[in-house]
Amino acid sequence: ELPDGGARPNAAQFKQLVVTALRELHGEVGAALPVDVLTYEEKTLSAILRVISSGLVKLWSALTLLGFYQNRRCAFRVLQTSPFLLALSGNSRELIL
Repeated sequence: ELPDGGARPNAAQFKQLVVTALRELHGEVGAALPVDVLTYEEKTLSAILRVISSGLVKLWSALTLLGFYQNRRCAFRVLQTSPFLLALSGNSRELIL
């Protein structure tokens, strides 16, 4: 979330932001964590990230504690996590039978 609007990061800048957040909280070991940006929507600022299960807590904490992007306030909101990629493709609560 970027509450003041302005320029939105593209996919490469978003990935760099994730790596920077990991580096700031967990150092070079955190920055070396393999994180993949599977999808990124610049318009809605939403993304699907893939990380190994042992790195989930590091990634989540780094994103939660990051407060600025290019000297502007920002916040990450984790909407869903899943060990299965297919589970992220839809919401079972909205399924019409």
